[in-house]
Amino acid sequence: MGIELELHSARPARGKASGSTLLHGSYGHGEALAQALSPFVRTGPGKLAWVDPYGDTLFNEQEAQAALPEAAKLIEQCTDTSLKAALEDLVVVLERCAATPGSYVWFMGD
Repeated sequence: MGIELELHSARPARGKASGSTLLHGSYGHGEALAQALSPFVRTGPGKLAWVDPYGDTLFNEQEAQAALPEAAKLIEQCTDTSLKAALEDLVVVLERCAATPGSYVWFMGD
């Protein structure tokens, strides 16, 4: 199981290639990101709890901004280097999304 990330300039069409809106893709930390986010309960508080490891989840720029403190806290608590790298990559994508009006982060789960 893995979670890949894409940053899009506009809402991507679900289930379709969205190369025309793709700003950045992160495909190298899928399994580590899924593992790093696994402690979140789907019905729990916070934005990162919304990420479905088995499906697709979209965050707009406001949701990305709200998730940034959660991801930063996870990095502080993380001792595994591969999980930390995945979380640091997530923070970069969330920051770029938060700074880009109309953009979306697409979490693509297995």
